[in-house]
Amino acid sequence: MVKRVFISADHGLAVVYFLQSDVVPTLLKAGIEVILLTDDGLINQISSRFGQPGLTVEGLRLKEAHRYAETFQPGKQWWLQFLRRVGASGRINVEALTSHIRQVQAEAEGKRRLLMPFMKAYVWLMRRSKTARNWVRKAQLQYSPNLYQDLFEKYNPDLVISSTPGWRLDRYLLREAHKRGIQTSAVVVGWDNPSSYSLPGAQVDWITCWSEKQFQELVEGDDWDPRRVNIGGIPSYDGYFRKEWLLDRGDYFRVHKLDPDRKLLSYACSFITFSPNFQNVEALAKLVASDKLSEPCQLLIRLHPNHFLNDPLFAGERKRIEKLAQDYPHVHVVEPVPLGGELGYYSGEDMPEKTSMMAYSNVFLTVYSTMVVEAAIHDRPIVSMCIDTPGGWNRKDHFSLALSEIGEWPTHQRFREADAGKVIFDPEQLIAAIEDYLKDPLGGTESRRKFIREEVTFTDGQAGRRTGEFLASLIYKKTRDMGAA
Repeated sequence: MVKRVFISADHGLAVVYFLQSDVVPTLLKAGIEVILLTDDGLINQISSRFGQPGLTVEGLRLKEAHRYAETFQPGKQWWLQFLRRVGASGRINVEALTSHIRQVQAEAEGKRRLLMPFMKAYVWLMRRSKTARNWVRKAQLQYSPNLYQDLFEKYNPDLVISSTPGWRLDRYLLREAHKRGIQTSAVVVGWDNPSSYSLPGAQVDWITCWSEKQFQELVEGDDWDPRRVNIGGIPSYDGYFRKEWLLDRGDYFRVHKLDPDRKLLSYACSFITFSPNFQNVEALAKLVASDKLSEPCQLLIRLHPNHFLNDPLFAGERKRIEKLAQDYPHVHVVEPVPLGGELGYYSGEDMPEKTSMMAYSNVFLTVYSTMVVEAAIHDRPIVSMCIDTPGGWNRKDHFSLALSEIGEWPTHQRFREADAGKVIFDPEQLIAAIEDYLKDPLGGTESRRKFIREEVTFTDGQAGRRTGEFLASLIYKKTRDMGAA
């Protein structure tokens, strides 16, 4: 009988993970048909771009899932999602989760504000009690709208794979699969995901992660059975290790009108949900324009996907950054390429852009972004800029978090403890950090290599194949077990 899997790709990073790596080709090579579920509006686009024998693209019905979450006992669903997200065991670093609690509390209104003290008390209990965590895990399972009945009956999959263990709207697909007795698996697509999103939102049988670090977060923080957690590396980065996406330096510089005789400082906007980035960008732009550095430099600014959300704060900062590039010499802006639909600006459409930006940067700067991992793969000197803006976003209904306060978040802490780059808090420190790296471009190379080994495990460009083989083994292992029975 034909073996089939469903793959839920409800995010641009998931498209990269599954379709721009060896994961799906490995499944197909193993004789497994793949039904990829993604944004309904992108079915034709993804089919045209990635279509191949054995791969079928279907709609994930995200609008219907949103509607169910917002109309069927929305208050109860929202609070269960909140408790699930922040209720990890205190055995791991929960600083990122605590910041989310602070955000929810600051932005809460009406009944939500009144209930918040009771919910915080239950989170306190969850941090200390597996029984309390299990109650939340079980309570959320009652919300399963059966949105995919026809697809399950049409394809009869042997395994359902998702890019999260139900942290997003994929929870409804995974819950329905479990009710039908179908095996489920999740993959971790983001560096900070296990430490930022906590407990599963569905009953998921298996999960594959990047590293021993994430393994510990999943097992000790989120109560995963260690026998059901696989360390497979991160398939999305195989192309970096294999240098598949790298553009010619001359061609890349011409695209952005960069001066080949000036050193390149690149800044990737990050953390903008909690804090403006303009103060960082402005400090860099003034520094480059003043020619105060020991060598002539230029600045390339990569906007964040959230800069394109329908939010006046984020859009306003994007416009200020674009104007900065017009007003200052040697300052340039690059936009992430949108995939479209619900998947937005997190996409793999511009992997050659990202790769080349990092590879040709003399110094790479950001705010603890996941791109510090990617830049370390390219062995680029890294600076995390944490210059505070007084008052943050300065809007009463929008929570702000000072950049000087986020160093203890799990991934940020690991970056600092690994000495994978420098962290600066003011313009004077910024100048010193850049000068150090301009004088010694290879400074910190060994620390960066160690950091990469600890964070992504496999550096041979074969994580996609390994992950695909692991997922295929779940199907054939179950088949063998059924035959033995």
